[in-house]
Amino acid sequence: MDEKKEQAFRSKEAGNLCYKKKSFDSAIEHYKKAIELDSQEITFYTNLGAVYFEQKEYNKCIDTCKEGVDIGRSNRADFKVVAKALTRIGNAYKQLDDLESAKLHLEKSLTEHRTPATQELLSTVIRQIKEKERLAYEDPQKAEEEKAKGNQLFQKGDYAAAVKCYSEAIQRNPKDAKIYSNRAAAYTKLAAFDLGLKDCDECIKMDPQFIKGFLRKGNLLKAMKQYSKAMDAYQLALDIDSNCTEASEGYRACLMEQNKDPEEVRKRAMGDPEVQRILQDPAMRLILEQMQTDPKALRDHLQNPEVNQKIQKLMEAGLIAIK
Repeated sequence: MDEKKEQAFRSKEAGNLCYKKKSFDSAIEHYKKAIELDSQEITFYTNLGAVYFEQKEYNKCIDTCKEGVDIGRSNRADFKVVAKALTRIGNAYKQLDDLESAKLHLEKSLTEHRTPATQELLSTVIRQIKEKERLAYEDPQKAEEEKAKGNQLFQKGDYAAAVKCYSEAIQRNPKDAKIYSNRAAAYTKLAAFDLGLKDCDECIKMDPQFIKGFLRKGNLLKAMKQYSKAMDAYQLALDIDSNCTEASEGYRACLMEQNKDPEEVRKRAMGDPEVQRILQDPAMRLILEQMQTDPKALRDHLQNPEVNQKIQKLMEAGLIAIK
């Protein structure tokens, strides 16, 4: 028996050399010979399973490694070797897209012996299972139905229930920018501003030309009293549609709010590098002084596009006003 075991391990070593050279058919012959000589050694089965895995014979890999696990357990083999066989089975199931079976065997492997590689493989399988479930759940038609329910609840003032419907609609169709916009509006009514901003940003990312995304964001930022950021959002809406009344009115409202506290206006304006450059320009300082003594001269200066742009910037910053 000892001589047979020695011959079996010599066949295994020969198989390992062939495996390293990717001579898989020869490796299989050597591993099978080793099993004939000693059918109670688990490593012969795991090595043979590794060859089948490389050949993409995943079902053969699974059957061979399962046989090895049974033999290994009956002979009280090293738990690390048993874990390795179970990981190989799990990986083979993963390649066959049988993710639940892959998850089951990888979890069994970790109960025998925990390794970072197996843990990472299990995490990957779990992510793939969740992604398959998510994709299977998507249904654009049901998304429209949930969005319509959400719109009705929003009109009735039941904003919390509307959020639930919009959230369900997003799960059914996560690529519809309009649903994110609708949920952002409901979040605004509920004063859940951070969640609303997140939805606005997602909406804008999906469809940069969808004006409501910018309007919702402007409204949210205005409610949060972040007037400068709100004005930026309204301006982006105006870039899409220069005749948008909601955007222009929102912009003016924020500008008026900004200008209520002169000291705050000055601090904010002086923190703007562009404003600083304008005020440090000797020619602009002369023009600003002339505006105070001779308001009629302003009309001539505004004919210069560069000067006009700088004056508009100072007006937006709230440092000057023209009546």
